[in-house]
Amino acid sequence: MVYPADSFVFQPPAKVAFARRVLIKPDASQALPYPISTSREILETIITGLRRVSDADIILLDTGQGQEPVQQVFRVLGYDFPRVLALDVRDCVYVEVENPLPKPWALPTVWVPNVLLSCDYLISVASFKVAAGRAQFTLGNLMGLLPPSKYPDYFTFAGKTLEQLGLDNIIADLYFTLPFDLGVIDARKRLFLGPEDRSEVEDYGKIFSGEPFTVDREASEAAGVGAEYLRLIALSKATFAA
Repeated sequence: MVYPADSFVFQPPAKVAFARRVLIKPDASQALPYPISTSREILETIITGLRRVSDADIILLDTGQGQEPVQQVFRVLGYDFPRVLALDVRDCVYVEVENPLPKPWALPTVWVPNVLLSCDYLISVASFKVAAGRAQFTLGNLMGLLPPSKYPDYFTFAGKTLEQLGLDNIIADLYFTLPFDLGVIDARKRLFLGPEDRSEVEDYGKIFSGEPFTVDREASEAAGVGAEYLRLIALSKATFAA
């Protein structure tokens, strides 16, 4: 689950060899360098690993902040990989997916880009980032898949913004509604964002890779921060198992 960054080699599971489409969700809403955004280096490592075992279509999907097309953000960040399709969430057709939880934490249904449903393997790639005491790892990264047109002005659902519904509640719902196969955290550096945009970056030299809930839990413990959405997911898992 935790690997030295200088010797990390991405080894996809066997089922990727049979995939027709693989989707990678980077944390790339802003044209700001690593460790704020997902690094080009970790994406290249993952794409190279995928190409060793599969000829599947590879898709990068995210949403840029404001009205800036995400393809422009990708170009600034150096995401210029051959035979990789770059898509903006805004340009996709959306479908409404039912939350499988008997008692959703916030969203009984979720609007998502339809391309997610046509992909055989889903990867969320994030930095080792803590902002104002909140973990921002692979599951929080899924928030960037919510279509702004369906959840406008950060964002509105049933008369409430998603923030009012509780970001941790929503992330817990997304874990079950968007079943991503793999989470990767590029922890070569650890970033702490504090108030008034004060930041602290330190070398860490690790890569976390594995099932997204497990990866986020390990990274949260390593960073010494709590993540309420992990507690909520664990509660829902226990309910399913009962």
